[in-house]
Amino acid sequence: MRIEDTPEAWDVVESRERFRGHVITVVTDTVKMPRDEVADRDYVVHPGAVAVLALDDQDRVLMIRQYRHPARQLMWELPAGIRDVEGESLVAGAARELAEEAGYRAETWHTLIDLRSSPGMSDERIRVFLARDLTKVETGFVHRHEEIDMPVEWVPLPDAVERALMGMIHNSPAVAGILAAYAASVEGFALLRPADAPEA
Repeated sequence: MRIEDTPEAWDVVESRERFRGHVITVVTDTVKMPRDEVADRDYVVHPGAVAVLALDDQDRVLMIRQYRHPARQLMWELPAGIRDVEGESLVAGAARELAEEAGYRAETWHTLIDLRSSPGMSDERIRVFLARDLTKVETGFVHRHEEIDMPVEWVPLPDAVERALMGMIHNSPAVAGILAAYAASVEGFALLRPADAPEA
């Protein structure tokens, strides 16, 4: 059997919106299951996100720390943001987030990894990019709310891997991006997809 996620859509008998917020919507779908059974499935409808593992010429990962209210933690993360600009390509959104949140521009972009953050409860898709050949830039972007006083730190990639494996970093795109970058570095990043690779 080929080990690869494939598209599949079971029939939805009924769909009910439970909540609509600024970013997310919560719905209940009544789904036709095998053997003619039906079951309700609650999930979050999310616009999706992009994240950036920026790697400098010393193989250090750019990380930011941000307050995450649902987790009640200050979390070390990659620059990231929701897909909230209509018509913007994923890589353009990632470049915008890298500039706004961290003040860097990258010349070299690759698709690092695609994630479904919690597919049992959300349709959120996250694309993590690898960004290299970095230059510091001034954007004039005004940080608000959780982004005020957000520190930027450079962490050697092997140290970032160790922190992820030791349970010191919990943000899922950060953990997945760090481990994927470390694995991809073995082949000199030669196996990575282009930045504009189609999303499944």
